[in-house]
Amino acid sequence: MRLNEARKRLPVVDALPQSRSRRYLPAEAEGVDVPRPSLAVWEITLACDHRCLHCGPRAGEARPDELTTEEALDVVDQLADLGVGEVVLIGGEAYLRNDFILIARAIREKGMSCTLTTGGLGLTKTRAEAMVEAGIQSVNVSIDGLAETHDFVRNRQGSWKRAFEALGHAKAAGARICVNSQINRRSQFELLELLELLAEAGIYAWQLQITVPHGNAVDNADIVLQPYHYLELFKTLDKVAKRAEELGIVIWPGNNLGYFGPLEYRMRRHQKKASGHFTGCNAGKRTISIESNGMIKNCPSLGGGTNTGGSVRDHSLKDLWARAPELRYFRHRTQNELWGYCRECYYAEQCMGGCTAASEPLLGRIGNNPFCHHRAMEMDRKGLRERIELVSPAESDAPFSAGLFRVVREHKDPAKRAEHGVLSTDEPRISRDVEPQGPGRAI
Repeated sequence: MRLNEARKRLPVVDALPQSRSRRYLPAEAEGVDVPRPSLAVWEITLACDHRCLHCGPRAGEARPDELTTEEALDVVDQLADLGVGEVVLIGGEAYLRNDFILIARAIREKGMSCTLTTGGLGLTKTRAEAMVEAGIQSVNVSIDGLAETHDFVRNRQGSWKRAFEALGHAKAAGARICVNSQINRRSQFELLELLELLAEAGIYAWQLQITVPHGNAVDNADIVLQPYHYLELFKTLDKVAKRAEELGIVIWPGNNLGYFGPLEYRMRRHQKKASGHFTGCNAGKRTISIESNGMIKNCPSLGGGTNTGGSVRDHSLKDLWARAPELRYFRHRTQNELWGYCRECYYAEQCMGGCTAASEPLLGRIGNNPFCHHRAMEMDRKGLRERIELVSPAESDAPFSAGLFRVVREHKDPAKRAEHGVLSTDEPRISRDVEPQGPGRAI
């Protein structure tokens, strides 16, 4: 009986604070300037009312260890102290967190701008009015093609209609409205028609990006564009850019859409006014990303141990930003880390392999990115084309889990392709826990 009584007095393990990590940060190097992050992308919950076929974090259910309200408000204070100017709230679906309005208001009270990226399924008139009153200034609704395509990839019937209703609610409440669209094998043919509908809805900007094969998109890789599709895609984007100019809508290419082709200046001039072209990834340099459990990482579209620097439950945000190797890494990359075609490319020094969230999930390491307009044109000039081919599926259903692909080069002419087969490949890293393999066989 005494033993049973003693057990009753023991604390419940689940009620205890989370154990601190044993991970130590390296010392900050003296004399090294630490850049100030201007943008924070904050996944405040992984709960979501969509089940998108392309979702990188495989959103749906909240993480079991998401930050408390008190912890989240402390993160707001630390972001302000770090010098962040804009905080983008994402999910999952940010409005599914009960203290969503409180967090948004705290961001504005600290002098930072607050924007929201949403699927819009549950963005009602009441919710829109409350969040705009709290200080959310701009709302970015995800619309991925026309109705049938959008509802298919978002895996929710009626989602497209609700997304346009969300735009209307946000605009009526006083927010600036814009749209982001993932370009996939279905939506690539619908961009011009969609643009007209977005103009009628009153958007001021349209962010375009490609679907990359990680998370749910590994399981649905047939929706992902092939690299050789870029030739036709950019013919369409040429028309889109011209029409957007006529309509007064700013085209805002995501980091994974480009690079250095004849449309580069027209597509990117609003965000790269000094150069007019892609100048490399800003992950860990100007952008800091936060997961809903307080893990800090370099890029909002990547996850896992190679990209996550530690938790705000263990270290201050300032220390993580300045000292975590996973965040510092992107500030000190060199061309020596490029491989395959990207290493020999004319634009290697400026581009550095383009978007890391496109190349790492694909090949298990960064530095070689086949999703490139310039590269597709160069291959075409040689009479070749590139395509990606799944080697192994994702090993788990964890957020941002990735499979492995290879890049296959072959003749673009069907007769030559049938005669000669595969000419060369860029092979993925066999395991994400070992050193990179060679860059593949050259052409």
